[in-house]
Amino acid sequence: MAREHDEQAIALAGLFQAASLVEQIARRGMIAQNSFETSIASLFVSDPKLTEDVYGGPHDVPFNLGLGLKQMQELVDKRAGGINPDVMKYALTLIQLERKLAARPDMLEEIGKRLDQLEQKAHYFDDQPSDDGTAADSAFDPSIYTHSNVIAGIAALYQDTISTFTIRVQVGGDPRHLQNSENAARIRALLLAGIRAVILWRQVGGKRWHLFFFRSRVRASLQKFHTGGH
Repeated sequence: MAREHDEQAIALAGLFQAASLVEQIARRGMIAQNSFETSIASLFVSDPKLTEDVYGGPHDVPFNLGLGLKQMQELVDKRAGGINPDVMKYALTLIQLERKLAARPDMLEEIGKRLDQLEQKAHYFDDQPSDDGTAADSAFDPSIYTHSNVIAGIAALYQDTISTFTIRVQVGGDPRHLQNSENAARIRALLLAGIRAVILWRQVGGKRWHLFFFRSRVRASLQKFHTGGH
């Protein structure tokens, strides 16, 4: 059971990280690149051996999901009033959207197909040579997925699929940031990454009613990540 709780905590951290990044872009127009890369790269990890592999592997999860884990810790501790209400609103809406998506296997197939195409595009833009002058070969190089053309492709995918549902994520913030086309694309890409985290959460046994017992279910797991004992 402890392992199941750890896996669910990782997936929820992925959700809260994506939601938090959306809030930061909308309010401030700036985000930490590592957190952004981790969230976006998760879209392209389709067959992980471990849940941690979706976010870079067991060793890197506490760092790569640091923002999401911090949000969860604040929710558990009710620190400074708890989690940002916009972040919570985005996360809960993404959970609703995942249920809508789960009922549309045709849309899931379309998303998978287009993500495969975008992954090929990402590798095309990955022109960083290795020491021997050949193309870099990395099992997990999240930076290749945040090329502006790839982000634009993910955003278009979100618009063509998730945005067709009647439920929408209503993102509030500074109009100067929200009206910037690059920011809008990053937000849509992150919303899709958030839904990917919810899908992962469902795959490792997460259920909506678990959220009523959120603190008791994730507290021990968060402590493991904090102490490096995972």
